[in-house]
Amino acid sequence: MKNENNKPKIFSREQAKLKAESYCAYQERSQYELRNKLYEWGLHQKDVEEIISELIDQNFLNEERFSRAYTLGKFRIKAWGKLKIKQGLKLKGVPDKLIAKSLSAIDMDDYLSKLKQLLEKKSKTITEKDPFKRRYLLSRYAAGKGYESELISELLIRE
Repeated sequence: MKNENNKPKIFSREQAKLKAESYCAYQERSQYELRNKLYEWGLHQKDVEEIISELIDQNFLNEERFSRAYTLGKFRIKAWGKLKIKQGLKLKGVPDKLIAKSLSAIDMDDYLSKLKQLLEKKSKTITEKDPFKRRYLLSRYAAGKGYESELISELLIRE
Protein backbone atom coordinates (compact mmCIF):
# COMPACT_ATOMS: atom_id res chain seq x y z
CA MET A 1 0.00 0.00 0.00
CA LYS A 2 1.23 3.45 -0.85
CA ASN A 3 0.02 6.80 0.36
CA GLU A 4 -0.09 10.13 -1.48
CA ASN A 5 3.67 10.72 -1.17
CA ASN A 6 4.33 7.39 -2.93
CA LYS A 7 6.10 6.01 0.15
CA PRO A 8 5.34 2.52 1.41
CA LYS A 9 2.86 2.47 4.27
CA ILE A 10 4.42 1.39 7.54
CA PHE A 11 2.50 -1.07 9.69
CA SER A 12 3.05 -2.06 13.31
CA ARG A 13 4.02 -5.67 13.98
CA GLU A 14 0.47 -6.53 15.12
CA GLN A 15 -1.17 -4.85 12.13
CA ALA A 16 1.25 -6.60 9.77
CA LYS A 17 0.54 -9.98 11.34
CA LEU A 18 -3.21 -9.54 10.89
CA LYS A 19 -2.72 -8.39 7.29
CA ALA A 20 -0.36 -11.31 6.65
CA GLU A 21 -2.95 -13.76 8.00
CA SER A 22 -5.58 -12.48 5.60
CA TYR A 23 -2.99 -12.33 2.78
CA CYS A 24 -2.22 -16.03 3.32
CA ALA A 25 -5.86 -17.01 3.90
CA TYR A 26 -6.93 -15.45 0.60
CA GLN A 27 -4.56 -17.61 -1.47
CA GLU A 28 -1.68 -20.00 -0.86
CA ARG A 29 1.60 -18.10 -0.56
CA SER A 30 5.25 -19.07 -0.44
CA GLN A 31 7.50 -17.90 2.37
CA TYR A 32 9.40 -15.86 -0.21
CA GLU A 33 6.26 -13.97 -1.29
CA LEU A 34 5.20 -13.30 2.30
CA ARG A 35 8.68 -12.23 3.35
CA ASN A 36 8.80 -9.70 0.50
CA LYS A 37 5.34 -8.40 1.40
CA LEU A 38 6.31 -7.97 5.07
CA TYR A 39 9.45 -6.02 4.12
CA GLU A 40 7.31 -3.93 1.77
CA TRP A 41 5.13 -3.10 4.76
CA GLY A 42 8.16 -1.67 6.55
CA LEU A 43 8.94 -4.43 9.05
CA HIS A 44 12.42 -5.29 10.27
CA GLN A 45 14.06 -8.68 9.76
CA LYS A 46 13.47 -9.89 13.32
CA ASP A 47 9.73 -9.12 13.12
CA VAL A 48 9.45 -10.63 9.64
CA GLU A 49 11.00 -13.93 10.71
CA GLU A 50 8.89 -14.07 13.88
CA ILE A 51 5.67 -13.46 11.96
CA ILE A 52 6.58 -16.10 9.38
CA SER A 53 7.30 -18.62 12.16
CA GLU A 54 3.99 -17.84 13.84
CA LEU A 55 2.06 -18.20 10.58
CA ILE A 56 3.73 -21.54 9.88
CA ASP A 57 2.80 -22.73 13.39
CA GLN A 58 -0.80 -21.58 12.86
CA ASN A 59 -0.85 -23.30 9.43
CA PHE A 60 -1.55 -20.08 7.52
CA LEU A 61 1.69 -20.66 5.65
CA ASN A 62 2.64 -24.09 4.36
CA GLU A 63 5.31 -24.35 1.66
CA GLU A 64 4.31 -27.89 0.63
CA ARG A 65 0.65 -26.93 0.29
CA PHE A 66 1.63 -23.83 -1.72
CA SER A 67 3.88 -25.85 -4.01
CA ARG A 68 1.19 -28.42 -4.74
CA ALA A 69 -1.52 -25.79 -5.32
CA TYR A 70 0.77 -23.77 -7.62
CA THR A 71 1.78 -26.87 -9.60
CA LEU A 72 -1.70 -28.24 -10.13
CA GLY A 73 -3.20 -24.81 -10.78
CA LYS A 74 -0.67 -23.85 -13.44
CA PHE A 75 -0.99 -27.28 -15.06
CA ARG A 76 -4.79 -27.51 -15.07
CA ILE A 77 -5.69 -23.88 -15.71
CA LYS A 78 -2.81 -22.46 -17.74
CA ALA A 79 -1.69 -25.77 -19.32
CA TRP A 80 1.93 -25.19 -18.31
CA GLY A 81 4.46 -27.98 -18.65
CA LYS A 82 6.71 -29.24 -15.88
CA LEU A 83 9.70 -27.15 -16.94
CA LYS A 84 7.81 -23.87 -16.71
CA ILE A 85 6.15 -24.86 -13.43
CA LYS A 86 9.54 -25.82 -11.98
CA GLN A 87 10.99 -22.47 -13.04
CA GLY A 88 8.05 -20.62 -11.48
CA LEU A 89 8.44 -22.48 -8.19
CA LYS A 90 12.17 -21.75 -8.12
CA LEU A 91 11.40 -18.04 -8.56
CA LYS A 92 9.06 -18.30 -5.57
CA GLY A 93 11.90 -19.71 -3.46
CA VAL A 94 10.51 -23.23 -3.11
CA PRO A 95 13.13 -25.90 -2.21
CA ASP A 96 14.02 -28.48 -4.90
CA LYS A 97 12.67 -31.40 -2.83
CA LEU A 98 9.23 -29.82 -2.64
CA ILE A 99 9.32 -28.96 -6.34
CA ALA A 100 10.04 -32.59 -7.22
CA LYS A 101 7.31 -33.80 -4.87
CA SER A 102 4.67 -31.46 -6.28
CA LEU A 103 5.62 -32.19 -9.91
CA SER A 104 5.17 -35.91 -9.21
CA ALA A 105 1.53 -35.12 -8.32
CA ILE A 106 0.82 -34.53 -12.02
CA ASP A 107 -0.54 -37.72 -13.56
CA MET A 108 1.51 -38.66 -16.65
CA ASP A 109 -1.57 -39.64 -18.67
CA ASP A 110 -3.17 -36.26 -17.90
CA TYR A 111 0.11 -34.56 -18.77
CA LEU A 112 0.35 -36.21 -22.19
CA SER A 113 -3.34 -35.60 -22.82
CA LYS A 114 -2.98 -31.90 -21.97
CA LEU A 115 0.04 -31.58 -24.29
CA LYS A 116 -1.86 -33.31 -27.09
CA GLN A 117 -4.87 -30.98 -26.62
CA LEU A 118 -2.55 -27.98 -26.61
CA LEU A 119 -0.89 -29.06 -29.87
CA GLU A 120 -4.23 -29.81 -31.55
CA LYS A 121 -5.69 -26.45 -30.54
CA LYS A 122 -2.60 -24.55 -31.73
CA SER A 123 -2.45 -26.59 -34.94
CA LYS A 124 -5.87 -25.21 -35.94
CA THR A 125 -4.58 -21.64 -35.72
CA ILE A 126 -1.41 -22.17 -37.78
CA THR A 127 -1.81 -21.32 -41.47
CA GLU A 128 1.62 -22.64 -42.52
CA LYS A 129 1.30 -25.41 -45.14
CA ASP A 130 4.88 -26.75 -45.11
CA PRO A 131 4.78 -29.74 -42.69
CA PHE A 132 8.34 -29.13 -41.43
CA LYS A 133 7.73 -25.47 -40.65
CA ARG A 134 4.37 -26.38 -39.14
CA ARG A 135 5.96 -28.97 -36.85
CA TYR A 136 8.66 -26.46 -35.89
CA LEU A 137 6.05 -23.82 -34.96
CA LEU A 138 4.09 -26.34 -32.88
CA SER A 139 7.17 -27.62 -31.07
CA ARG A 140 8.34 -24.07 -30.33
CA TYR A 141 4.90 -23.19 -28.93
CA ALA A 142 4.78 -26.27 -26.68
CA ALA A 143 8.36 -25.67 -25.50
CA GLY A 144 7.38 -22.12 -24.59
CA LYS A 145 4.60 -23.57 -22.45
CA GLY A 146 7.24 -25.60 -20.59
CA TYR A 147 6.88 -29.08 -22.06
CA GLU A 148 9.87 -31.33 -22.57
CA SER A 149 11.21 -31.47 -26.13
CA GLU A 150 11.30 -35.31 -26.14
CA LEU A 151 7.56 -35.50 -25.39
CA ILE A 152 6.76 -32.83 -27.96
CA SER A 153 8.77 -34.60 -30.66
CA GLU A 154 7.19 -37.93 -29.79
CA LEU A 155 3.66 -36.54 -30.13
CA LEU A 156 4.41 -34.60 -33.32
CA ILE A 157 5.95 -37.65 -35.02
CA ARG A 158 2.77 -39.66 -34.36
CA GLU A 159 0.66 -37.13 -36.29
